[in-house]
Amino acid sequence: MQFVQGLPQGVFVGQTRVHHQKTQPSAQPELAGFNLALHVYDDAKRVQQHRMALLQEFAEFGVDKVTWMTQTHSTICHTINEEISFQALEGDGLVTQRKAHALMMMTADCLPVVLGNADGTEIANLHAGWRGLAGGIVENTIASMQSQPTWAWLGAAISQPCFEIGEEVKSAFCSKYPELESAFKNSEKAAKFYADLYAIARFILQQQGVDLVLGGDQCSYQQAEEYFSYRRKAKTGRMATFVFMA
Repeated sequence: MQFVQGLPQGVFVGQTRVHHQKTQPSAQPELAGFNLALHVYDDAKRVQQHRMALLQEFAEFGVDKVTWMTQTHSTICHTINEEISFQALEGDGLVTQRKAHALMMMTADCLPVVLGNADGTEIANLHAGWRGLAGGIVENTIASMQSQPTWAWLGAAISQPCFEIGEEVKSAFCSKYPELESAFKNSEKAAKFYADLYAIARFILQQQGVDLVLGGDQCSYQQAEEYFSYRRKAKTGRMATFVFMA
C-alpha cells in the first residue's frame, strides 16, 4: 500500500488501484480488478472480500472502524465518530475526529479530495464530481469541520484533455467564481469545453484558506492500467480513496 508523503505525523492517505494482490476472480471481464463498489452490479461477496482485504491492511495501523457511504453527487457531509448509523449514509463528504477510523470515498473519474488540519487531529474525505464541486461540497465539508484544514490531497481523476463538458457546466462554475474562466479550454465542437477539475478544486480550496494542496497529477481516463474510468467504459469498477489517523 502506498501512502501520501508530507502529511502530519500519524495521518495516512492513499488510493487503491485496479491491481491488488488480493483481487478476486470475476465472471465479468469489465469488472476485473480490485473493485470496491457494490452498486456496479459486481458479485457482492467478491466486493466484500476486497473490502475485507483493505481492512486487514489498515488493521496493521490500528484501524478498527471503516465508514463507506452511498454517494449521490450531492453536497451533503456527515461527521461520524463513535456513533454507528444503522441506515446507509447518503452523501459525499465525511469528517471525523476519531483516531483509527478510516473514511472511504469511491471514484472512477470524479475527484477525491482529502482534507486535514495541521495537528493531525481531524480529517475529511469527499467525492467531488463537477456537480459536487459546483454545488459546494468542498465549502460544506470545511464548514462541518471543527478546525481549519491546512492541507488537501487530490486523488486520481479525469484530466482536462479527456473531460469534455457543455456550456451549462462551465456556467455553473463561472457564475459563482468568474476567476475559473481559465480552468476551461474551448473544444472544437460548438458550446463544448474541456474542464480542469484539478484547477477548479485548487482554486476553491485556496479560497477556503487551504494553502498546501498535494496530488492532482494523475488521469483516471488515460492511465487504464492503474485506474477505473467511467468515461472510458461505463460498466467498470471503482477505486477507493482512504484517510485515517493511526
